[in-house]
Amino acid sequence: MHDIRAIRENPEAFDRDLERRGLGPLSAELIALDDARKAAVSAAQAAQERRNALSKEIGAAKKAKDEARATELMAEVARLKEEAPGLEAAQGEAAKALDERLAAIPNRPKDDVPPGADEHGNVEYRRFDSSRERLTQGRQHFELGEATGLMDFEAAAKLSGSRFVVLKGQLARLERALGQFMLDLHTGEHGYTEVVPPVLVREEAMFGTAQLPKFRDDQFAAGENFWLIPTAEVPLTNLVRESILAEDELPLRFTALTPCFRAEAGAAGRDTRGMLRQHQFNKVELVSITAPEKSAEEHERMLACAEAVLQKLDLTYRVMTLCTGDMGFASQKTYDIEVWVPGQQTYREISSCSVCGEFQARRMNARYRAKEGRGVGFVHTLNGSGVAVGRALIAVMENYQNPDGSVTIPSALQPYMGGLTRIEGPKN
Repeated sequence: MHDIRAIRENPEAFDRDLERRGLGPLSAELIALDDARKAAVSAAQAAQERRNALSKEIGAAKKAKDEARATELMAEVARLKEEAPGLEAAQGEAAKALDERLAAIPNRPKDDVPPGADEHGNVEYRRFDSSRERLTQGRQHFELGEATGLMDFEAAAKLSGSRFVVLKGQLARLERALGQFMLDLHTGEHGYTEVVPPVLVREEAMFGTAQLPKFRDDQFAAGENFWLIPTAEVPLTNLVRESILAEDELPLRFTALTPCFRAEAGAAGRDTRGMLRQHQFNKVELVSITAPEKSAEEHERMLACAEAVLQKLDLTYRVMTLCTGDMGFASQKTYDIEVWVPGQQTYREISSCSVCGEFQARRMNARYRAKEGRGVGFVHTLNGSGVAVGRALIAVMENYQNPDGSVTIPSALQPYMGGLTRIEGPKN
């Protein structure tokens, strides 16, 4: 959410930043809503002050035994008392109108975010090439998985419909191995604290990280005021909601492996085959809570932690800086890691690392007390995939496939596979 005071102080800068995200000027509208809120507050305060003053006048009139004056004053107090609920309601409605409008506006991009209308405006930041010879073609993961009988989309469709999968045997173990490997890496080498959070959260938590209200159609509701998490970003970031941290506690770094649930309402017809775009998938999430002056440095650190997963798996990838038209609603700046998938002969996103500044912290009222008496301010929040487990499974299967349909297990995963070195191909 945005600071209306900052918008008032520099409306031109606010409109300029929103223009970079393809939006028209909004500062005048927001300032008008704030003016209406202030007027409603002033009216309620003036009425209360008048009632207080009248109470004193009534006392003085009664002391002077001027009953006529006292009666007149009490009638005015009664009138003001009747008007009070309406003034309070007007004040609440004006504040709600401003808050709802502010909540619907995306975050302001950092100055170094490249301009662009869509993914074609993204800019390559760096890349990593596998030590192995890169496959330039091959079978797609679902062809490999279905041939072995270890990846079953038909059974999943009978259970749940489209965009679900059943993994069996060695492929199920490989997915579990990937998740465990990532958690061990992030906790053991990168200093993240492992968390097992709820996957059902209240609406306030979804609002805090900006999944609601704008992206309601992409979420799965689960009963009254409960939502299935689209990513562990939601519970992990909300661990600091409605709290004031000491600056010495920062940064906080959390990681979790959870199932994630997405309706994929806007993805009709896209990636309908295979595991690339599922309603339910597993992901290792990274979340950082920092002081404002440290968030840019933390963003680079988080990106490096996510990259380390692919480097240890020896997978070719590239890092893209997303342009203003392609980055997420809550993001100030986003890096996407795209892994090479030879079955499609292209790069596909496997991680997205974003710095959100104080945007989410304002929605959650998450603050920190600065050192040396510098007062209380909002923390900065960051989130990233460390990485999407299902997409890592896809990348391993397609990049480590063999001509006979078997899949070699990367050396980093073999300790998690009981020493297994390959998943056998289909039996002839």
